[in-house]
Amino acid sequence: MIETQLLEEARAFIRQSYDEMGLSEEEAVLRIAEIERETRACGTYTHTAEELAYGAKLAWRNSNRCIGRLFWESLVVRDARHLTEEDAMAEACFAHLRQATGEGAIRPVITVFAPADRAGGGPRIWNHQLIRYAGYASEDGTVRGDPASAELTRICTAIGWEGQGGHFDVLPLVLQAAPDRHPRWYTLPADAVLEVPLVHPEIPAISELGLRWYAVPIIADMRLEIGGIVYPAAPFNGWYMGTEIGARNLADRQRYDKLPEIARAMGLRTDSETTLWRDRALVELNVAVLHGFREAGVTIVDHHTAARQFAHFEAREQRSGREVTGRWSWLVPPLSPATTDVFHRSYPDIERRPAFTYQAPAYARADCPGEAQSISDTVERQGGCPASGQAERSEGFERALEEEAFCPATGKRLD
Repeated sequence: MIETQLLEEARAFIRQSYDEMGLSEEEAVLRIAEIERETRACGTYTHTAEELAYGAKLAWRNSNRCIGRLFWESLVVRDARHLTEEDAMAEACFAHLRQATGEGAIRPVITVFAPADRAGGGPRIWNHQLIRYAGYASEDGTVRGDPASAELTRICTAIGWEGQGGHFDVLPLVLQAAPDRHPRWYTLPADAVLEVPLVHPEIPAISELGLRWYAVPIIADMRLEIGGIVYPAAPFNGWYMGTEIGARNLADRQRYDKLPEIARAMGLRTDSETTLWRDRALVELNVAVLHGFREAGVTIVDHHTAARQFAHFEAREQRSGREVTGRWSWLVPPLSPATTDVFHRSYPDIERRPAFTYQAPAYARADCPGEAQSISDTVERQGGCPASGQAERSEGFERALEEEAFCPATGKRLD
């Protein structure tokens, strides 16, 4: 049954990709026959470099929750399928960071590591993004830093990392080359991490708050599916849409919750909702995000421009005879959505392959190495191997799958 499904997906992918790449029907037929022989002999098959590259681009084009799909053909695909050790994976991730950052001229990049084996195991990146800020949880339930990172921060501390306890501490990269190996953590090199101070062009008090964010959103915990083959470690990025930082990461109550602080900096009354202080603070925070990135020379897009770019993408797809799919609730921006054209449109929410899909966090996998003594007493007190806590995390994980999303161009997970 599994082999039959694999072959069905492989045939569909080869026919589509070879046609779009301008290859002949004969070449597609020959390649399908080759894949069928390999699959029946080995239980799987191997993509060519060209198939991998085009499949990754199609996964971006098929991303229903992404407003930045206009640039899908520009994705730079880095083939790292041959790497089998954590050290080599780390160097590949650092190289990805440097290439994607481009001193501020952000490039869409994906690095594809080895595919999953027949049992479903493969290399994993434990981080949600290659760069993300730590969240230090206190006994009273408060979190210093990013609350979305509290669980991974706790695990990183348990396996030997020592954070500084600040609001914007970059987490280490945690890698696991195979399910039967223990995770290893790596400090991100300073030259691979570009951070942007958020400054307001007209309100100095906002600039003085010391807010900042990292330049590139590189999603690292989703899997890439191409023609029935699953790549469980395939970090990818585009560039930020300003609202993802200013209207979600820094504004959400369950994240940095900075609107009250912004309102105070603006001298707004916060004793009544009728003053719309949240709305006014939200706009000025987003102004600071866009201005800060522009001042630093880092690529970013505002939500109005992003919506217009999506309209161009729709027009191109229609000219190519392809129906545009999408999840409306994720395509509309979180700030002034009714002012964008996408708010007034509707889209069929049909999932297509190739695709980026969700998977359980690597630290919640049942096949994580179980020798608790090698993790630390801290993790043991929390249930031994991080995977053993899956039962108590399952509700939250399912909620995350429902509430969070991916946007290769903008990191619209949202983060």
